[in-house]
Amino acid sequence: MIILTGNDLKSGAVVWWDGAEWSLHIENAVDVGDEAEAIMAREESARRVNVPYSVEATLTDGIARPNHIKDRVRGLGPTVRPDLTLKPDNPAAIEEIV
Repeated sequence: MIILTGNDLKSGAVVWWDGAEWSLHIENAVDVGDEAEAIMAREESARRVNVPYSVEATLTDGIARPNHIKDRVRGLGPTVRPDLTLKPDNPAAIEEIV
Protein backbone atom coordinates (compact mmCIF):
# COMPACT_ATOMS: atom_id res chain seq x y z
CA MET A 1 0.00 0.00 0.00
CA ILE A 2 1.15 3.55 -0.73
CA ILE A 3 0.27 6.44 1.59
CA LEU A 4 1.25 10.10 1.43
CA THR A 5 2.89 12.16 4.13
CA GLY A 6 4.26 15.65 4.47
CA ASN A 7 4.68 18.55 6.87
CA ASP A 8 1.85 21.00 7.43
CA LEU A 9 3.08 24.45 6.40
CA LYS A 10 1.19 26.21 9.20
CA SER A 11 2.09 24.05 12.17
CA GLY A 12 5.10 22.07 10.97
CA ALA A 13 3.35 18.89 12.16
CA VAL A 14 3.69 15.61 10.30
CA VAL A 15 0.48 14.98 8.36
CA TRP A 16 -1.00 11.98 6.53
CA TRP A 17 -3.38 11.92 3.58
CA ASP A 18 -6.78 10.53 4.58
CA GLY A 19 -8.34 10.49 1.12
CA ALA A 20 -9.69 14.04 1.14
CA GLU A 21 -7.60 16.13 3.56
CA TRP A 22 -4.41 15.94 5.60
CA SER A 23 -4.68 14.38 9.04
CA LEU A 24 -2.37 14.53 12.04
CA HIS A 25 -3.13 10.86 12.72
CA ILE A 26 -1.58 8.05 10.69
CA GLU A 27 -4.60 5.90 11.59
CA ASN A 28 -6.54 7.99 9.05
CA ALA A 29 -4.10 7.32 6.20
CA VAL A 30 -5.49 5.55 3.14
CA ASP A 31 -3.95 3.73 0.21
CA VAL A 32 -3.48 6.19 -2.66
CA GLY A 33 -2.06 3.66 -5.13
CA ASP A 34 -1.71 5.03 -8.65
CA GLU A 35 -3.13 8.40 -7.62
CA ALA A 36 -0.09 9.26 -5.46
CA GLU A 37 1.74 11.42 -8.01
CA ALA A 38 -1.38 13.36 -9.04
CA ILE A 39 -2.36 14.07 -5.43
CA MET A 40 1.21 15.05 -4.54
CA ALA A 41 1.45 17.48 -7.46
CA ARG A 42 -1.93 19.03 -6.68
CA GLU A 43 -1.28 19.44 -2.96
CA GLU A 44 2.25 20.76 -3.41
CA SER A 45 1.11 23.34 -5.98
CA ALA A 46 -1.66 24.40 -3.58
CA ARG A 47 1.04 24.84 -0.90
CA ARG A 48 -0.96 22.94 1.69
CA VAL A 49 2.02 20.87 2.69
CA ASN A 50 5.75 21.18 2.36
CA VAL A 51 7.12 18.49 0.03
CA PRO A 52 4.59 15.66 0.24
CA TYR A 53 6.05 12.24 -0.51
CA SER A 54 4.85 8.69 -0.85
CA VAL A 55 5.51 6.07 1.79
CA GLU A 56 5.21 2.31 1.46
CA ALA A 57 3.10 0.89 4.26
CA THR A 58 1.46 -2.30 5.41
CA LEU A 59 -2.07 -2.37 6.77
CA THR A 60 -2.01 -3.96 10.23
CA ASP A 61 -5.19 -4.16 12.33
CA GLY A 62 -6.74 -1.56 10.03
CA ILE A 63 -3.91 0.94 10.59
CA ALA A 64 -1.29 1.88 8.02
CA ARG A 65 2.20 1.14 9.35
CA PRO A 66 5.10 2.56 7.33
CA ASN A 67 7.58 -0.13 6.25
CA HIS A 68 10.67 2.04 6.68
CA ILE A 69 11.82 2.76 10.25
CA LYS A 70 12.48 6.45 9.44
CA ASP A 71 8.83 6.91 8.46
CA ARG A 72 7.64 4.98 11.52
CA VAL A 73 9.59 7.27 13.84
CA ARG A 74 8.43 10.32 11.91
CA GLY A 75 4.84 9.21 12.37
CA LEU A 76 5.25 9.25 16.14
CA GLY A 77 5.73 13.02 16.06
CA PRO A 78 8.45 15.51 16.87
CA THR A 79 8.69 14.64 20.56
CA VAL A 80 10.49 11.37 19.82
CA ARG A 81 13.14 12.95 17.62
CA PRO A 82 16.25 13.95 19.56
CA ASP A 83 17.95 17.17 18.57
CA LEU A 84 21.34 15.83 17.57
CA THR A 85 22.77 19.34 17.37
CA LEU A 86 22.57 19.81 21.14
CA LYS A 87 25.90 19.53 22.86
CA PRO A 88 26.61 19.51 26.61
CA ASP A 89 28.20 22.63 28.13
CA ASN A 90 30.94 20.47 29.59
CA PRO A 91 31.63 17.32 27.50
CA ALA A 92 33.99 16.02 30.21
CA ALA A 93 31.04 15.83 32.61
CA ILE A 94 29.58 12.98 30.57
CA GLU A 95 32.72 10.91 31.10
CA GLU A 96 32.59 11.63 34.86
CA ILE A 97 29.01 10.34 35.07
CA VAL A 98 29.75 7.17 33.10
